[in-house]
Amino acid sequence: MTAIVWFRLDLRLDDNPALAAAAAYEDVVPIFIWSPEEEGTWAPGAASRWWLHQSLVSLDQHLKKLGISLIVRRGKALEELLEVVKETGAQAVFWNRRYEPAIIERDKTVKSALLELGLRVETFNGSLLYEPWEVSTTSGQPFQVFTPFWKACLKLRDTVTTVEAPKMLSNRHKLCSLSLKELNLEPTIDWTEGIRSSWTPGIDGAVARLRAFINKVASYALDRDRPDLDATSSLSPHLHFGEISVRRVFQAVTATDWPRKGSGQEVYLKELGWREFAYHLLYHFPYTIHRPLRQEFESFPWKQNAVLFKAWCRGKTGYPLVDAGMRQLWRTGWMHNRVRMIVASFLVKDLLIGWQEGAKWFWDTLVDADLASNTLGWQWTAGCGADAAPYFRIFNPILQGEKFDPEGKYVRRWVPELARLPNEFIHRPWEAPAEVLAAASVKLGHDYPYPIVDHFAARERALAALAEIGISARQR
Repeated sequence: MTAIVWFRLDLRLDDNPALAAAAAYEDVVPIFIWSPEEEGTWAPGAASRWWLHQSLVSLDQHLKKLGISLIVRRGKALEELLEVVKETGAQAVFWNRRYEPAIIERDKTVKSALLELGLRVETFNGSLLYEPWEVSTTSGQPFQVFTPFWKACLKLRDTVTTVEAPKMLSNRHKLCSLSLKELNLEPTIDWTEGIRSSWTPGIDGAVARLRAFINKVASYALDRDRPDLDATSSLSPHLHFGEISVRRVFQAVTATDWPRKGSGQEVYLKELGWREFAYHLLYHFPYTIHRPLRQEFESFPWKQNAVLFKAWCRGKTGYPLVDAGMRQLWRTGWMHNRVRMIVASFLVKDLLIGWQEGAKWFWDTLVDADLASNTLGWQWTAGCGADAAPYFRIFNPILQGEKFDPEGKYVRRWVPELARLPNEFIHRPWEAPAEVLAAASVKLGHDYPYPIVDHFAARERALAALAEIGISARQR
C-alpha cells in the first residue's frame, strides 16, 4: 500500500500530521510541486524563493535519513499528482492545509478530482494552533478585534497537541525527480550574501533558533521593541515555511507552567496569537489581500510618487531609523517588527503612498513574506483593517528612534555614514551644528540625504486626507 504526502509550507518531519498519516502505509512518496503560476499575484518573491531552495535541501536531507528521498516536480499540482498516482498505484494522498485564497480554490479542485478516482484524500492542520473556522464570536461571526479573538483561542489551549516524527520510511517506487537546481529558485546574480550570513534555513536552523530564544524569552516583554538588541525569536521565516510547527513553539514556551500575566512568555504567546489572527482574517475576508477591510478607505486619496517610493525602498528618506530598517531588509531579508511598523507608517502616512505598494515590496524582499501576516500588518498600520491602528497613530520616526534605539546602535549598524554622530543627533542629523557634522564626516545632501518630507507637515496632510473620507476623532 502506497501513500503520497504532498509537501507545501510544512517542510519538516516533526509534528507534521500529513506525513504522520502517510507513515502508516508500507510505501511513502514525498513530493514537492513547484507551481508558482497557481499562486497568482502572490507567487513567492525573490527572497522567499531563495529560502525555499535551502529549506527543500534540508527537508530532503532529513528524509534521506529515514530512508526515502523527496520527489520534486514542476507544473500544475493536479496533473503532477495524477501522474505520480499513476506511476505508483497509490491509494492515498495527504497534505496539510493552506489558507491563501488562490490555494484554497486550487486545493478544492485537486481534492475533488482525486476523490473521484476513489483515492483516500485527507488534509490536516499543520500550520496553526486553531483552524480559522474553529474560533468565532458568540454570534458565530469571525472576529475583527484581536483581544477577544485571542481570549477565545486561549479557552482552547488544552487542545494544542502534536505528533512525533516517523522513525523510518520506505519507498520502493522508482520515480523521476527534478533536481532542486532545475527549479531556478536561487538568483542567477547572487545578491544573497547578507541573507546567507544572517540565516540558517531548514529544520536544524529552526530548532536552533527556538532553543536560543527559549533561553532569553523571560526578557522578551522588556526588550522586544528594541531593534538594537537581539531580543526577538526570529522564528518567523521558519514558521512560514513550516520548518518548525507553531504548536511545538507554543509547547516550548509553556513547557514548565502557564505563563504569568505580563511575563515574557505571555507576551510572546500574544505574538503567536497575532499570527493566528492574521490567518483568521485572511480566511474570512480573502479580498483584503488587495482591498481594505474598512470600505471607507476605498476612496482614500493615495498619491503616486515614484521618486519618493524609490527613496523609501532604498533607505534614503533622510530619517535614520526608517533608512536603517529598509537597509536591514535589503541586506538580510528581515526587519525588526517595531521598525516594520515605523517604516510602514512613514510610507502610508508621511508619503501617502498606498499600503498595497508597501505590501508588494515587503513580499519580494522578506524571507518571512507571509500573505496573512503581511496583509494584516500593512492594513493595521494604514488604519484600514481589523483592529487597525487609530487614525491619529502616525509614528514619529525621530521619537521612535530615540525611545527604542537610544544609543543609536541600530542606526549606526545599518546607516554607517552616520556612525560618528553623537547620540544627541543620530536620529535627527539635520539639526546637528555644522561643526558636529564636520567632526562626524557627514555632509548632508552628499553623504546622507536631507529628509524627503517634513514629518510634522506630513502628519497634518495625513490627518486631512483621513478627514476627506470622513474619519475623525469622533469616529475612533
